[in-house]
Order: sequence, then C-alpha cells, then structure tokens
Amino acid sequence: MATFRPFRAIRPKSEYAAEVLAPPYDVLDRDEAKAMAQGRPRSFLHVTRSEIDLPDSVGAYDGAVYERARDNLRGLLRDGVLVREPAPVFCVYRQSMGGRAQTGVVGCASIDEYRDGTIKRHELTRVEKEADRIRHFDACGADTEPVFLAFRDDAGLSSLIDGLTRARPPEFSFTAGDGVGHALWAVGDADAVEAISSAFGRIPALYIADGHHRSASAFKVGMKRREESPGYGGGEGFNFFMAAAFPGSELRIMEYNRLVSDLAGMTEEGFLDAISGAFDIGEAGAAACRPAEHEFGLLLGSGWRLLRAKPESVPEGDAIGSLDVSILQDRLLGPVLGIEDPRTDRRIDFVGGIRGPGELERRVGAGMAAAFALHPVSVARLMGIADMGLVMPPKSTWFEPKLGSGLFVHEL
Repeated sequence: MATFRPFRAIRPKSEYAAEVLAPPYDVLDRDEAKAMAQGRPRSFLHVTRSEIDLPDSVGAYDGAVYERARDNLRGLLRDGVLVREPAPVFCVYRQSMGGRAQTGVVGCASIDEYRDGTIKRHELTRVEKEADRIRHFDACGADTEPVFLAFRDDAGLSSLIDGLTRARPPEFSFTAGDGVGHALWAVGDADAVEAISSAFGRIPALYIADGHHRSASAFKVGMKRREESPGYGGGEGFNFFMAAAFPGSELRIMEYNRLVSDLAGMTEEGFLDAISGAFDIGEAGAAACRPAEHEFGLLLGSGWRLLRAKPESVPEGDAIGSLDVSILQDRLLGPVLGIEDPRTDRRIDFVGGIRGPGELERRVGAGMAAAFALHPVSVARLMGIADMGLVMPPKSTWFEPKLGSGLFVHEL
C-alpha cells in the first residue's frame, strides 16, 4: 500500500502566486524561458531554469547554474515571496482547463516505494536528464517541482477531498495566461491530515503520469544523502519526494504527434506506395486530424490523408506492440524511413497534442516533410502496462494540463 505523508510546504504568498507560477522546467528551451521570465523577477523559472540569469556563454549544465538556482530559491524565501508552512500539511491542488477540472493532493511519496515498485513507472529515463535534476535538487536542498502521480479512483479519498474544498475557500485561486486555473488549499488540521494519510494507505499503487526524470533524480539524491548520513532515521525529508497525486478518471492524456524532416529520398507517391502494404490509405477528412485507435492522420505537402493499420499490422495480445506509437514506429518510421531509434534520430520531432493539428500544418509548411497525428492512449491502458512492468515507447503520452511549477517546494 502507498505511503503519502504531509510536509512543511514552501509555497508562494497568496498575493504572489500568479507571479511565481511557471511552466515545468522541461517544456521550454532556454530562449523561451528567458523571454517568459523577462520583467518577472518572482517567476519560478529563475529557480528551475536559472541559466536564464547567466550569460549565454555559460552552459546549461555548468556548476554556476545550480548555484544560482539555490541562491534564487533562497532569495525568494528571504524576500517573503515564498513562505514555509509552520507545520506539515497536505496541499489540495485543483487545475481547471476547458470546462473540466482535476483535483489532487500534494504530499510526499517514499523513495523506498519507488524502488520496490509500489510507485509504478512506464517510461525509461535518459542519463543526462537525470544527472541535471540530481545536481539541481541536491544544490537547492529541495525538490523544486512535484512528480505527477495518478491512482485508481478511491471513493473515500475523493469524498474527503471534496469535503475539504467545500469547507472553506482556497488559499489562492487564479487563472493563468494560458487559460489554466490553479487553486490550492493547505490542509494542516491533524484529523484531516491523518484521514488523507490513511486513505492513501488503502491505495495499492501509485503511477507516474509525468515526471519520470524528476522521480528518478529525487530517488538518487535521497540514496546519496543516506550514504552521507549513515545514522539517518528514515523520517528525514530526503527519504521522500514531492508529488501531486490525482484520481485517474480526472486525468486527460492527449496524443503525442510526430514530424519527420524527410522521406528518405522518396517522392510522395513513392512513400505512399511503400507504406501501402501495412496501411490502407484514404483521402483526407476531419478524421485525419483526430484519428481513432489504429488510425493515423498523415500530412504531406499535398495535404491530409487518413491511414488505417491493416489487421496484420496490429499485433493483438501484445500490450506494447499494439500501441499506436509502436505500430507507427514498427511498420512505418523504422522500416520505411529508417528511423530506428526515435530517442536519438535527429530526423524526427514530437509535438504535444495541446498544440493541435494547426501546429503540424505550420511545421510542414515551414519545411518538415510529413506529420503524423495519433490517437491518445487511455489512462487505464497506461496503468495496465505499468502493472505488467512494461515500458512504453518514448513520447507516448502528453498529459494536459501540466502541473504548475513554483506553487510548492519540498525541502530535503
């Protein structure tokens, strides 16, 4: 069963919350982060992407970057922009977007349960991205962003959360410039804290929805600090990592679309002929932009087409091979275009579904050879794959909305 415990959250004063809020560290490049933080000294990007405060000649992984992150975090605390809760709390966190809402609990999960598989993963991580967050968390002495967790719905926990949010107004509630609403309730009452902890204790597993690198890095920082503290007692902050946990039924996975820079020397006609053995090719319609399972929208310079995987292209009974991202990779990107490893091949790029088909059309108009619109994976299927201990292909899921950064920090 899952351990989830309260913590002395560092969070923005209510009047500063909207100024502090930032996107997750890994959805912006350096130039985008610098532009977004321009004229916003309270933005949490100065912590998570602190290279924006250093000359461009300083590399993103230079030691000075991590030192600046630590100093900027301390500065936000010193200046009273961020405040530390006087006692451990859970934070009930609600996000709203497009007429729907997801409400979860921010607390701390166990690094031991990450290791033993109670916290389930579905993606591999990259060493260089892990190393970056390890150095960042260790220098800051804190988890600066939460891991996004999901759990199978628990009626008792949902009822408890609902009651807490109805009992009093949130500490802050605002709508950010991207249209996503953020509201937070700090729950420090001893009975409520115990009730939340007990409710999570009934939940058999937690699932990483987003944040595989953050969780892996937090785990390794915790293990490092255990080695440095041979007399540790188990209750220290470094034995846990900050997470926001949501019921799976409230979450939305969007498609993760693909773009390729060339057709491996083929003409459009030659390319369509080469893929016709694995796919039925239909003319464009609205369905090409929002395809069903085992269908793919294909955008070439001449316009949209709809691909339908032929029955023999769908390995039924194969939990990973029957995913649409696998079918596209195994039947088209690999054998036809020669893109064998999408994690490293520079000929392929990825676009989250939140950007819509218009972004695919823009990119193809700007020179990319082709775009592929996919059908999103369901939360239930993600959990089932994680339960089997299997790993999904890279760039399989895009959760939206993303968790806000800067609204809570966990000290190690």
